[in-house]
Amino acid sequence: MVEEISQKINMLNVGIIKVEDVSDEKLENITDLHQMVMKKDSFSPSEMQAIIEELATLRKK
Repeated sequence: MVEEISQKINMLNVGIIKVEDVSDEKLENITDLHQMVMKKDSFSPSEMQAIIEELATLRKK
């Protein structure tokens, strides 16, 4: 799901967020984010930034 989100928003540095960096406890959040991203056809720069920031918060600490 993380890779699909990255591709959909055309994230240039996909390596920033790796699947193995995401905590299993955050799976529901990732699922919600994935569903929201997949429903949209395009994103504003501010929306892309917000999605990237949300992905960053889901990383293991």
